Amino acid sequence: MVGRINDDDIALVRERARIDDVVGGYLQLRHAGGGSLKGLCPFHDEKTPSFQVTPARGFYYCFGCGEGGDVISFVQKIDNLTFTEAVQLLADKVGVQLRFSDDGRPAVQPGLRQRIFAANAAAAEFYQRQITSPEAVVFRRFVDGRGFDRATAEHFGMGYAPKDGKALRNHLLAAGFSDEELVKAGLVREAGWDFFQGRVLWPIKDSAQSVLGFGARRVHEDDRMPAKYVNTPETPVYKKSHVLYGLDLARQPIGRKSQAVVVEGYTDVMACHLSGIDTAVASCGTAFGPEHARVLQRLMGNNDAFNGEVIFTFDGDAAGQAAALKVFNLDQAFVAQTYVAVEPNGLDPCDLRLQAGEPAVRELVGRRIPLYRFVMRNVVAQYDLDRVDGRLQAVRAAAPLLSSVRDASLVRGYLHDLAQLVGMDIEDVRQIAAQQTRRPMPAARDEPATRRPARNAAGPMLEGLSLPWPDADDRNTAVERGTLKLMLQHPTLFDSTWNGVLPDDFTQPAYRALFEVILANPFQPERWTEHLQTNAGDELVRQLQVALLVEPILRSPDEAYASAYTARLQLLSTVRRLTELRSRLQRVNPVEHAAAHRQAFSELIALEARRRTLEAASSGAD
Repeated sequence: MVGRINDDDIALVRERARIDDVVGGYLQLRHAGGGSLKGLCPFHDEKTPSFQVTPARGFYYCFGCGEGGDVISFVQKIDNLTFTEAVQLLADKVGVQLRFSDDGRPAVQPGLRQRIFAANAAAAEFYQRQITSPEAVVFRRFVDGRGFDRATAEHFGMGYAPKDGKALRNHLLAAGFSDEELVKAGLVREAGWDFFQGRVLWPIKDSAQSVLGFGARRVHEDDRMPAKYVNTPETPVYKKSHVLYGLDLARQPIGRKSQAVVVEGYTDVMACHLSGIDTAVASCGTAFGPEHARVLQRLMGNNDAFNGEVIFTFDGDAAGQAAALKVFNLDQAFVAQTYVAVEPNGLDPCDLRLQAGEPAVRELVGRRIPLYRFVMRNVVAQYDLDRVDGRLQAVRAAAPLLSSVRDASLVRGYLHDLAQLVGMDIEDVRQIAAQQTRRPMPAARDEPATRRPARNAAGPMLEGLSLPWPDADDRNTAVERGTLKLMLQHPTLFDSTWNGVLPDDFTQPAYRALFEVILANPFQPERWTEHLQTNAGDELVRQLQVALLVEPILRSPDEAYASAYTARLQLLSTVRRLTELRSRLQRVNPVEHAAAHRQAFSELIALEARRRTLEAASSGAD
């Protein structure tokens, strides 16, 4: 059993695994000023970016749901891993050999996920080497028949699985993998036979280039598996509802162009990329679903509903129309506009490239039409428009589509299209649609209220904890929050006593609790924030620390600014004490309690002097 990972190795993993690179493999990040990056939170649904990454500090924090932490906790959360598995995954990526506390030697058996990744990578290399074998002539014919050359096949990592049912298994066993690992990776069946036999293969990778699994096509007539396409079964790393083929190549273009083109097959992705459509991806062995939509939306990172597009290519047949209707139901998962590109002759991008060349593929995407219009035409086509009641039913059926159009400026145009399709006066269509949807037409569609916590909320993850989550917009505690941000982000600007700040200077309970953790853990040049996280004791205090570490500071601070800022905090505390003392003096009878009155009056004079000193010292905090 693997013991505890050496602390120095964990620190080295944190140091080498840049949080912006790791997080950027899962979602699109954009510069937010002050050295920070922003994107759509991968842990809750949102349309306005509230997820912030601060590379200089190695932390992330979402001001919408309150999720935050370092690069290790991010990988834990997003990939559902244990701490040890997350450290191992990152260590493999950044080349750190981990030591464990049981005997100090490197672990012989890494986590299962990493063994699966390693087995998949070895299998991909094995399959690719087979394409030049005599048996793989069928592979070469297939590639040539689709209009691709060997260089293209190698670029996309295509391979061939030999008909020998144990060729891969024997190769990987010799490489040090066990049967149990190969079965769990979906590469070998329980009976010991290779999962893929005599098939053309495509490696399916994540955005970080790790091989998750494979898609395989039948090329032999005597293939005993009836399905033309077979994919890796569900494994700890391969979830068909989450993966998209071509994502490793399209991730950056999707983010840069705010565009994604969704096609139906592996060769379609290849044809699109060769034709200059480098944002093309495809679902793998399953229909495009909500998880696929979330992956694309995160990568696009687009918070402008009218700037960005997701384009679906469907066949013009009944199956393509049915697929379009399913996608239409997912439209609200996208912030970007959704479109459909259908080739009039029913050709998919691969066949279109073969018959008409690469310009035709680009033209196909360029001729896209809004998804609403495509679906509306198909809805109307189900009714007999030669009959009055048929036309009326068609308008009623299409009316809900109009009410869901994101861009309100398009509604009038769609009303006109619908009127033309059914052969009715546009005013009659408008009235029928308004009656059907119980709203005026055309009208700007109100965006559904996104149920997102306020910026100062910590979200459900901190519900039920003992301390209240502080309001980031509370002016009464703004100086307390700003002081803690300075302490956490620029601790070297303070002296060893934190410029004389005391817990009583904080009125907000969570701020005070965090400062007490800071007091209890004197600053040290290395891994100080990690010590604060470890010794926080309260989950709310831990998350508050992360939030303040990534929250921007409005100006570049120096020692003078830090001194002035802490003076302002102490000034506010002194003013509160003066107010309390004056109130007490008014209640004390100077004759009956002369000694107490003299003591309070002396304290009042001292506080007034301190107030004047602090007022002068705090002037540089503006």
